[in-house]
Amino acid sequence: MSEPKGWYSRGYLPHLDCPGLLQFITFRLGDSLPAAVLGRIRAETRGDEAARRKRIEQYLDQGRGACWLRRPDVARLVEAALLHFDGTRYRLLSWVVMPNHVHVLIETFPDHPLAKVVQSWKAFTAREANQLLHRAGEFWDREYFDRYIRDDRHLAAVHRYIAQNPVKAGLAARAEDWPFGSAARGD
Repeated sequence: MSEPKGWYSRGYLPHLDCPGLLQFITFRLGDSLPAAVLGRIRAETRGDEAARRKRIEQYLDQGRGACWLRRPDVARLVEAALLHFDGTRYRLLSWVVMPNHVHVLIETFPDHPLAKVVQSWKAFTAREANQLLHRAGEFWDREYFDRYIRDDRHLAAVHRYIAQNPVKAGLAARAEDWPFGSAARGD
Protein backbone atom coordinates (compact mmCIF):
# COMPACT_ATOMS: atom_id res chain seq x y z
CA MET A 1 0.00 0.00 0.00
CA SER A 2 1.31 3.45 -0.91
CA GLU A 3 0.90 6.28 1.57
CA PRO A 4 -0.10 9.67 0.17
CA LYS A 5 2.78 12.16 0.29
CA GLY A 6 0.83 15.38 0.84
CA TRP A 7 2.87 18.31 -0.51
CA TYR A 8 6.21 17.36 -2.08
CA SER A 9 8.60 18.37 -4.86
CA ARG A 10 10.64 16.34 -7.31
CA GLY A 11 12.62 19.33 -8.45
CA TYR A 12 11.10 22.59 -9.58
CA LEU A 13 7.35 22.04 -9.35
CA PRO A 14 5.50 21.34 -6.07
CA HIS A 15 2.90 18.55 -6.13
CA LEU A 16 0.04 17.60 -3.81
CA ASP A 17 -0.86 13.94 -3.35
CA CYS A 18 -3.96 13.15 -1.32
CA PRO A 19 -6.64 10.55 -2.16
CA GLY A 20 -9.99 11.95 -3.19
CA LEU A 21 -8.65 15.21 -4.58
CA LEU A 22 -9.71 16.37 -7.99
CA GLN A 23 -6.48 17.15 -9.85
CA PHE A 24 -5.80 19.05 -13.08
CA ILE A 25 -2.65 17.61 -14.66
CA THR A 26 -0.59 18.72 -17.64
CA PHE A 27 2.31 16.74 -19.04
CA ARG A 28 4.22 17.47 -22.21
CA LEU A 29 6.63 16.04 -24.74
CA GLY A 30 10.30 16.40 -23.88
CA ASP A 31 11.08 18.75 -26.77
CA SER A 32 7.99 20.96 -26.50
CA LEU A 33 9.47 23.64 -24.24
CA PRO A 34 13.24 24.18 -24.56
CA ALA A 35 15.11 24.96 -21.33
CA ALA A 36 16.16 28.40 -22.64
CA VAL A 37 12.54 29.37 -23.33
CA LEU A 38 11.38 28.06 -19.96
CA GLY A 39 14.19 30.00 -18.25
CA ARG A 40 13.18 33.19 -20.03
CA ILE A 41 9.51 32.70 -19.07
CA ARG A 42 10.51 32.06 -15.44
CA ALA A 43 12.66 35.21 -15.36
CA GLU A 44 9.96 37.36 -16.95
CA THR A 45 7.21 36.11 -14.64
CA ARG A 46 9.20 35.85 -11.40
CA GLY A 47 6.80 35.73 -8.46
CA ASP A 48 3.66 35.44 -10.62
CA GLU A 49 2.79 31.75 -10.94
CA ALA A 50 -0.48 32.42 -12.80
CA ALA A 51 1.31 34.49 -15.44
CA ARG A 52 4.00 31.81 -15.75
CA ARG A 53 1.43 29.03 -16.31
CA LYS A 54 -0.41 31.18 -18.87
CA ARG A 55 2.79 31.89 -20.81
CA ILE A 56 3.79 28.23 -20.78
CA GLU A 57 0.34 27.16 -22.02
CA GLN A 58 0.46 29.79 -24.78
CA TYR A 59 3.86 28.50 -25.87
CA LEU A 60 2.70 24.87 -25.88
CA ASP A 61 -0.42 25.77 -27.86
CA GLN A 62 1.82 27.10 -30.65
CA GLY A 63 2.67 23.46 -31.40
CA ARG A 64 6.44 23.60 -30.87
CA GLY A 65 8.69 20.55 -31.05
CA ALA A 66 8.15 17.31 -32.92
CA CYS A 67 4.45 17.19 -31.93
CA TRP A 68 4.37 13.40 -32.00
CA LEU A 69 0.87 13.50 -30.49
CA ARG A 70 -0.43 15.06 -33.70
CA ARG A 71 -0.23 11.59 -35.24
CA PRO A 72 -3.61 9.86 -34.75
CA ASP A 73 -2.03 6.50 -33.84
CA VAL A 74 0.08 8.09 -31.09
CA ALA A 75 -2.79 10.28 -29.83
CA ARG A 76 -5.09 7.23 -29.68
CA LEU A 77 -2.40 5.33 -27.74
CA VAL A 78 -2.20 8.10 -25.13
CA GLU A 79 -5.97 8.41 -24.91
CA ALA A 80 -6.33 4.63 -24.43
CA ALA A 81 -3.73 4.72 -21.64
CA LEU A 82 -5.70 7.45 -19.84
CA LEU A 83 -8.92 5.45 -20.16
CA HIS A 84 -7.40 2.09 -19.19
CA PHE A 85 -7.47 2.48 -15.39
CA ASP A 86 -10.45 4.83 -15.21
CA GLY A 87 -12.55 3.63 -12.30
CA THR A 88 -9.86 1.45 -10.72
CA ARG A 89 -6.88 3.76 -10.02
CA TYR A 90 -8.62 7.11 -10.55
CA ARG A 91 -11.81 8.61 -11.92
CA LEU A 92 -11.18 10.32 -15.27
CA LEU A 93 -13.34 13.43 -15.54
CA SER A 94 -12.01 15.07 -18.71
CA TRP A 95 -8.95 15.02 -20.94
CA VAL A 96 -7.49 16.26 -24.18
CA VAL A 97 -4.46 15.07 -26.13
CA MET A 98 -2.89 18.04 -27.88
CA PRO A 99 -0.03 17.82 -30.44
CA ASN A 100 2.70 18.28 -27.82
CA HIS A 101 0.98 18.03 -24.42
CA VAL A 102 -1.89 16.41 -22.52
CA HIS A 103 -4.40 17.87 -20.05
CA VAL A 104 -6.22 15.55 -17.66
CA LEU A 105 -8.71 16.06 -14.84
CA ILE A 106 -8.94 13.13 -12.44
CA GLU A 107 -10.08 12.21 -8.97
CA THR A 108 -7.32 10.29 -7.23
CA PHE A 109 -8.11 7.03 -5.41
CA PRO A 110 -6.53 5.61 -2.24
CA ASP A 111 -3.46 3.39 -2.81
CA HIS A 112 -2.79 5.05 -6.18
CA PRO A 113 -0.62 8.13 -5.60
CA LEU A 114 -0.75 10.82 -8.24
CA ALA A 115 2.95 10.48 -9.10
CA LYS A 116 2.56 6.75 -9.77
CA VAL A 117 -0.53 7.30 -11.92
CA VAL A 118 1.22 9.91 -14.05
CA GLN A 119 4.41 7.82 -14.21
CA SER A 120 2.44 4.79 -15.42
CA TRP A 121 0.84 6.85 -18.21
CA LYS A 122 4.17 8.30 -19.26
CA ALA A 123 6.25 5.11 -19.04
CA PHE A 124 3.80 2.97 -21.00
CA THR A 125 3.02 5.54 -23.67
CA ALA A 126 6.68 6.53 -24.13
CA ARG A 127 7.70 2.93 -24.77
CA GLU A 128 4.78 2.24 -27.13
CA ALA A 129 4.99 5.58 -28.95
CA ASN A 130 8.72 5.19 -29.53
CA GLN A 131 7.99 1.80 -31.14
CA LEU A 132 5.28 3.31 -33.36
CA LEU A 133 7.63 6.15 -34.33
CA HIS A 134 10.67 3.88 -34.86
CA ARG A 135 12.71 5.98 -32.49
CA ALA A 136 14.40 5.75 -29.11
CA GLY A 137 15.10 8.16 -26.31
CA GLU A 138 13.24 10.67 -24.21
CA PHE A 139 9.60 11.10 -25.11
CA TRP A 140 7.96 13.00 -22.21
CA ASP A 141 9.40 15.80 -20.13
CA ARG A 142 10.34 14.54 -16.66
CA GLU A 143 8.08 16.97 -14.80
CA TYR A 144 4.34 17.47 -14.91
CA PHE A 145 2.10 20.23 -13.62
CA ASP A 146 -0.75 19.48 -11.24
CA ARG A 147 -3.22 21.70 -9.48
CA TYR A 148 -5.89 20.49 -7.09
CA ILE A 149 -9.41 21.73 -7.71
CA ARG A 150 -10.41 24.23 -5.03
CA ASP A 151 -14.17 24.59 -5.55
CA ASP A 152 -17.04 24.11 -8.03
CA ARG A 153 -16.18 27.31 -9.91
CA HIS A 154 -12.59 26.14 -10.39
CA LEU A 155 -13.86 22.70 -11.50
CA ALA A 156 -16.11 24.24 -14.15
CA ALA A 157 -13.28 26.47 -15.39
CA VAL A 158 -10.90 23.49 -15.73
CA HIS A 159 -13.49 21.40 -17.57
CA ARG A 160 -14.05 24.31 -19.96
CA TYR A 161 -10.30 24.91 -20.37
CA ILE A 162 -9.61 21.27 -21.25
CA ALA A 163 -12.50 21.06 -23.72
CA GLN A 164 -11.69 24.38 -25.39
CA ASN A 165 -7.91 23.96 -25.62
CA PRO A 166 -7.98 22.61 -29.22
CA VAL A 167 -10.26 25.51 -30.23
CA LYS A 168 -8.01 28.08 -28.54
CA ALA A 169 -4.97 26.54 -30.28
CA GLY A 170 -6.69 26.74 -33.68
CA LEU A 171 -6.90 22.96 -34.13
CA ALA A 172 -10.69 22.68 -34.28
CA ALA A 173 -13.67 24.98 -34.77
CA ARG A 174 -15.60 23.35 -31.92
CA ALA A 175 -14.36 21.35 -28.93
CA GLU A 176 -16.30 18.25 -29.98
CA ASP A 177 -14.57 18.32 -33.40
CA TRP A 178 -11.17 17.50 -31.85
CA PRO A 179 -11.09 13.67 -31.82
CA PHE A 180 -8.66 13.13 -28.94
CA GLY A 181 -10.50 14.35 -25.89
CA SER A 182 -13.51 13.90 -23.71
CA ALA A 183 -15.44 16.65 -25.54
CA ALA A 184 -15.55 14.45 -28.66
CA ARG A 185 -17.27 11.80 -26.55
CA GLY A 186 -19.89 14.24 -25.34
CA ASP A 187 -18.40 14.52 -21.83
